[in-house]
Amino acid sequence: MLRELHGSLVFGRRIRILAGQLAELLPRNASVLDVGCGDGSIDALILQQRPDLEIVGVDVLRRPHTHIPVELFNGSTLPFEDRSFDTVMFVDVLHHTDDPSRLLREAARVSRHSVVLKDHLRDGLLAGPTLRFMDWVGNAPHGVVLPYNYWPLQRWRAAFETLALKTVAWRDRLNLYPWPASMLFDRGLHFAARLELSSAGASVTTRNPAASSAS
Repeated sequence: MLRELHGSLVFGRRIRILAGQLAELLPRNASVLDVGCGDGSIDALILQQRPDLEIVGVDVLRRPHTHIPVELFNGSTLPFEDRSFDTVMFVDVLHHTDDPSRLLREAARVSRHSVVLKDHLRDGLLAGPTLRFMDWVGNAPHGVVLPYNYWPLQRWRAAFETLALKTVAWRDRLNLYPWPASMLFDRGLHFAARLELSSAGASVTTRNPAASSAS
């Protein structure tokens, strides 16, 4: 029953809101690589709002039908030359890996300018168990690997600093869930960010004035 409710009440809302948030974070006229893109449903919604973008994907499995071109990869090394894309994007992918920093490093290598990232924050009361429950309900029926590798904000900041990625936009109130579920499942457990390589140029405006402290 939980999975049916998630599919009917949460899934469509989630991808619609995520697409809107990501469409605002992606730079203009960019070539984008979506890592772990699935069938590209979110990308299709982004392109409806941002026809100036060109999006291709990579994933460890190729679905029978995809909304964008998709290439296979081994889950750890991106099959592209250095600086192949303007932007590399991850949408709820890195916490499914054993080592998020490895794919972040690959993104910094393949990107010319920026990395756009949506993931979780393991901060606050019962954050870990709540995230595990959300992940299980949304992904276990589809056979998705669930290492539950959620990072607190401080670890994200350390990884960004190590890779010389500057946080130029940060959003941690995404409103992915309808009320009253939002009181439990939003509450700062999600974030979306745009990170720029240290030489990529000027910062963009962020909705959260505290975002500069995350760089």
